[in-house]
Amino acid sequence: MIWSEILAELIRRATSDLPADVEAALRTAAASEQPQSQAALFLTALTENAALARKKSVPMCQDTGTLNFFWSVPRGTDESVFEQAARAATERATREGWLRRNTLDGLTGRSIDSNVAEGCPVCHFEQRSESGGQRSEAVEVWLLQKGGGCENMSRQFSLPDDSLLAGRDLEGVRRCLLQAVWEAQGYGCAPGILGVCVGADRAEGFRVAKRQLLRTLDDSAAEPALAELERRVLAEANLLGVGPMGTGGNTTLLGVKVAARPRLPASYFVTVAYMCWACRRRGVRVCGDKVEWLG
Repeated sequence: MIWSEILAELIRRATSDLPADVEAALRTAAASEQPQSQAALFLTALTENAALARKKSVPMCQDTGTLNFFWSVPRGTDESVFEQAARAATERATREGWLRRNTLDGLTGRSIDSNVAEGCPVCHFEQRSESGGQRSEAVEVWLLQKGGGCENMSRQFSLPDDSLLAGRDLEGVRRCLLQAVWEAQGYGCAPGILGVCVGADRAEGFRVAKRQLLRTLDDSAAEPALAELERRVLAEANLLGVGPMGTGGNTTLLGVKVAARPRLPASYFVTVAYMCWACRRRGVRVCGDKVEWLG
């Protein structure tokens, strides 16, 4: 099994093929707007763009983003093998034109034409324990491509926040999420999706928040209180009038996905990973010679 080839194909699919649930949500949103309104025209253009990208196998957005690989591997796996495969796949995808030359040296600003450098692409690994006494050799990886425009709109709040009248409870979290949406306005390429982590430390909060963006739009949090928060924030955000690309309308968000993690007594972080309409997420599961494409 040549992992670099599998991952290169995963990148091609992610960058050019918008997930079906997101595309369907954009079509539904377009139908909900006033006919011939700016919002309806924008949403229709986005669906047409997605269809064209899929047909021609080209990026649906010029900003092909940061590549975030989320791996689930058997305990004891040599992770370096997969990390090297991800780097080789990224380099090939760049040569093929599936990725833009989209990486700059942090100090000099010079282009890193291969898109491969220390920390690029990003790889997060989770090593599974054996379940029921049986070891599974399956390897599953999900790719999230997150563009710079929406990454700029990600936020982290520390509660309590007197400016928002936000305390250390889910009402305070709600106020933070609506503030994040309001601040994004047209800068994050709305309609967007919020990935949220309540708790954790600052770094883990962003990892968990980004991980939530891999959930499908119809998925609800297992915890009833979080599921209700997701529904409420989605409904209220769509009453703000921000609309597609910030030009007004009924559709500001497509989804809200919230997780909670343990925290220290002194800290209460609310971390928001903002994703644009181009929610580029795809996965693959490999077990033996069987390859199963996900998402």
